[in-house]
Amino acid sequence: MECPKEPLESQCSLSEMDDFDLTRALDKPRLKIERKRSFDERSMSELSTGYSRHDLDMAHSPGSRSFVDTPLSYVRNSFEPHPMVAEAWEALRRSMVFFRGQPVGTIAAYDHASEEVLNYDQVFVRDFVPSALAFLMNGEPDIVKNFLLKTLQLQGWEKRVDRFKLGEGVMPASFKVLHDPVRKTDTIVADFGESAIGRVAPVDSGFWWIILLRAYTKSTGDLTLSETPECQRGIRLILSLCLSEGFDTFPTLLCADGCSMVDRRMGVYGYPIEIQALFFMALRSALSMLKHDEEGREFIEKIVKRLHALSFHMRNYFWLDFQQLNDIYRYKTEEYSHTAVNKFNVMPDSIPDWVFDFMPLRGGYFVGNVSPARMDFRWFSLGNCVAILSSLATPDQSMAIMDLLEHRWEELVGEMPLKICYPCIESHEWRIVTGCDPKNTRWSYHNGGSWPVLLWMLTAACIKTGRPQIARRAIDLIESRLHRDCWPEYYDGKLGRGIWSKEGSKKGLALWNGALFIVERGIILL
Repeated sequence: MECPKEPLESQCSLSEMDDFDLTRALDKPRLKIERKRSFDERSMSELSTGYSRHDLDMAHSPGSRSFVDTPLSYVRNSFEPHPMVAEAWEALRRSMVFFRGQPVGTIAAYDHASEEVLNYDQVFVRDFVPSALAFLMNGEPDIVKNFLLKTLQLQGWEKRVDRFKLGEGVMPASFKVLHDPVRKTDTIVADFGESAIGRVAPVDSGFWWIILLRAYTKSTGDLTLSETPECQRGIRLILSLCLSEGFDTFPTLLCADGCSMVDRRMGVYGYPIEIQALFFMALRSALSMLKHDEEGREFIEKIVKRLHALSFHMRNYFWLDFQQLNDIYRYKTEEYSHTAVNKFNVMPDSIPDWVFDFMPLRGGYFVGNVSPARMDFRWFSLGNCVAILSSLATPDQSMAIMDLLEHRWEELVGEMPLKICYPCIESHEWRIVTGCDPKNTRWSYHNGGSWPVLLWMLTAACIKTGRPQIARRAIDLIESRLHRDCWPEYYDGKLGRGIWSKEGSKKGLALWNGALFIVERGIILL
């Protein structure tokens, strides 16, 4: 793939526009138009599980958002919602956290039977996103606005771990509201990594905050929040951390273990796909919200250049399909000069045996990590889904990811969607890579565990690529088990049959609301 030489203002194709004309592209409802072309009314009807009469009335009620960009089958057909939806909403509302009488988020898990909650009684930035999208789609934006403002305020706190001061733009991983019934006061305690397992600051929290701010703006049509000096400054502070010039020779973002959804040591240090995809998505979101004043224009210029380089790098060096796998298999090593084909000096002998059996003739995915002499061939679902949603993946690559999911359904989905990564790390390698982490045993937690919360991203990616039947198949699996199993946070086992615990995790509670309606109601993030 040759890097285009034409200037930003020149004419370009649709796929090139995602890279080089993003400012204009984000101002147009291009994604909504593509959704209309992506699937017919029949497939849309099959995907939908139901909308109440209230939903349809809201389409034409004063002050509500119109369904004008939704396929006609959405408005014409009314279905009874699945019984578990009502229980999910009830539990989600019980998990709401209030600060001085105002809702500011939802706790990580609601489990009235558990006395030992550890940090599940806190509001996590990354965990609140699917809940926030559900509230937005239900016409309840206040809790999302309050959350955005409260975390923005926390960003301004001085952040220290022992005697070391963190960057000014770091967003908290989570926060907790302490109520004093005697003094009738509320106090917030934020965690920027100083209390986290492994003492690692979250890299993804700032990205999720920018993405959620963009989702709030698109959902409500309210530009006043993102245009406030405080929000503009918050965006710039986050960008300052990841756009600063240094020793990096790659446009990807260097990241340590434990700084993302995979929040323990799992060998994702370096340039993990999850962080790169979220980085790309956050940059595109910020590009659409930054003001064109003196400070804003400086960051806009940096963003456009970084997006250009990042998309080229990811699409060329992180992408793996059958042809690319064979090319790597024939790589020469110890190449020196600008003409080197094996630019990262990846040793062909480092290709694990499972990849050759796993890779179908049709299909592909973004590998987990690429850095000098290292290519992590594991599949990570969150990074690949975000790559589709943010248009980091080209249209052909997006379809290839969907093809891979269909071909390797048993491995990547199993009996409970969705594998966070594949395959798991076992035996001696598990001891070395995870540090003998007892929670990340094989096919559990982040080591190949199945996380129902990831279904909302899969559903959105399926709709964007015009493959809703894939999401429908996964949703059928959820219907049969999630409610019966009391909404577990994740499932164990190669097929996702084992239940780790019966914690009423918000990750499960927000699932139904987030999974089916995110794209259909037109508030997908970009």
